[in-house]
Amino acid sequence: MVRGKLTFISGGVRSGKSAYAESLLTAGDDCNRRLIYIASGVPTDAEMKTRIEKHQQDRADFNWQTIEQPMNLSEVLPFIQQGDYILWDCMTTWLANELYEGWETGMPCIHQPNCMEKKELALLDSIQQILGKATHFIIVSNEVLHDLPSKYDETEIYRKWLGLLHQKVVGMADIAIEMEGGIPIYWKGEEAR
Repeated sequence: MVRGKLTFISGGVRSGKSAYAESLLTAGDDCNRRLIYIASGVPTDAEMKTRIEKHQQDRADFNWQTIEQPMNLSEVLPFIQQGDYILWDCMTTWLANELYEGWETGMPCIHQPNCMEKKELALLDSIQQILGKATHFIIVSNEVLHDLPSKYDETEIYRKWLGLLHQKVVGMADIAIEMEGGIPIYWKGEEAR
């Protein structure tokens, strides 16, 4: 079985990551491709609700099938079909959701030994399984590692995990792109310079 193509796109907030990712999957003549949008965002406040609605409007011209999956990426596997074109938006939101799973009980994952290590292994396995079916899988993530160190320990734990996951996913990726002001900069892959 041929492994699908994996593209990783990172960049700052509102740098054009999602729009560029969508354009990569919708370009071309194949009108019959099945477009899957895995959404990790949860409308926890008015700003996030507005951002989710904008992303939905941006996808309205194409027949995207949306899977709301804020955590446990493996749960999308039964819905993925051979040949799908998949966009996961975004890893940073998923990571925050996973780190704070269990918050309501007073024991979020971020404070449990080996909790994130298990989630990392499950995530990487899920990506491999998706690539076993998908024609093209794009993962979008925010770039927060250029920010100054935070005085908050939990923020630094989040940044550590995000950096680690970025490195592992870029290692798996065929193409790695950084968006800067709406311009894609190819760091790895067929168009890297």
